[in-house]
Amino acid sequence: MTKQITIPLYEDLLNGFNNTSIHGENETIQEARRNGFESFKRLGFPTRKNEDWKYTGITPFLQEQYHINGIAKEAEISAALINQASIPSLDSYRLVLLNGQLQTPIDTLPDFIRVKSIREAKENVDLVKYFGKNTDVNSFHFAALNTALFSNGLFLEIDAKAILDKPLHIVHAFTATGNLFIQPRHLIVVHSNASLSVIETVVSENPLSKIFVNSLTEVVVEENACFDHYVMQIAQIGTRLVHQTDVSQKRHSVYSNYTFSMPKADLIRNNLHVSLDDDQTETHLYGLYLGEGQQLIDNHSFINHKRPNCNSNEIYKGVLLDKAVGVFNGKVFVQPDAQKTNAFQQNNNLLLSNKATINTKPQLEIFADDVKCSHGATVGQLSKDAMFYLRSRGIGEEAARALLVNAFAFDVTEKIKIPALEQHVNHLIAQHIPVNKN
Repeated sequence: MTKQITIPLYEDLLNGFNNTSIHGENETIQEARRNGFESFKRLGFPTRKNEDWKYTGITPFLQEQYHINGIAKEAEISAALINQASIPSLDSYRLVLLNGQLQTPIDTLPDFIRVKSIREAKENVDLVKYFGKNTDVNSFHFAALNTALFSNGLFLEIDAKAILDKPLHIVHAFTATGNLFIQPRHLIVVHSNASLSVIETVVSENPLSKIFVNSLTEVVVEENACFDHYVMQIAQIGTRLVHQTDVSQKRHSVYSNYTFSMPKADLIRNNLHVSLDDDQTETHLYGLYLGEGQQLIDNHSFINHKRPNCNSNEIYKGVLLDKAVGVFNGKVFVQPDAQKTNAFQQNNNLLLSNKATINTKPQLEIFADDVKCSHGATVGQLSKDAMFYLRSRGIGEEAARALLVNAFAFDVTEKIKIPALEQHVNHLIAQHIPVNKN
């Protein structure tokens, strides 16, 4: 077990589990909690000695004295907090969760899509069937902790052959008057031949406190289903986000993930794990991270090709300013049975300050011999020739920089299938690009 002597939060969490009553929960969930707790006791919090955390020192973010969900229910949501998540011109259904708790009333949804809190859905057949099945609590520290001590969250499922006519916008709002450590848990099931588009926006409001969010989302995309999954992270200073998404894909399914990490939050760590469990599956992962100040943004992805004739495509782009630190670690794993795999992975980074840092590590691990796989990474700065060209055409320096950064991000933003969201992301990029950052 990793020594946790210098992290009082570790003992608080262990005591929190011992004092938590799990009676009344389904036996499947109770067993998952116990397994998660035993794994977390063994693993502890990660340190830089753990390979996946080599470039991300998590310990400084765990030193504060946190309430462990103790003040989550006392918080009140404000209009200003909800407005942070607003996407102009977006036509969508909307749900709001405050500190992991589903808020009512909610928009009226078609009968073929059901939304409940995890607690309300504890006896749902699909919740019991899929809960914890795609999450490896023996290897991932924060996943084990979330499984043991998740407080609440969302269960969402759409019926077979159903198609939601417009996106579902889920707002994850976090607020607290004191330091808060909170652990939401979500499960999304897209049944066979269904089609669903979800936008998740993470916002926070904590000017005098620290909020640490350790969240985990499990996704099941069944046969012939299509799921477009957008994640917008625009939390404020003082917020620390550790988020894991575990995806299981069945035959002929298509899963597309778009993750946009924006400035201000102290720490953003995204673990995205996709398991291609059947033949003829298709996976697209697109990411854009924009860091400023002393922000740390870390994206770890793992695509597990298990079966033949599957395609995966991954493009992540980063723009770093000031003293921001970016990390990209993407692994494509091709198992022996996964013949005819076609996998592409690329990470490109733009440094707008000579004090910004990027650590990038794209990886391929291939055990099949009939595959097409490639990966690469680049790090660079804005082209002086391009800047000169734009300035010579009468474009101001600030506008020229914004144009070049938007052009750099275009390979990701152009993949967005919702025009209002694409416009919103481009606006956020331009908003955070100043004239001079050295």
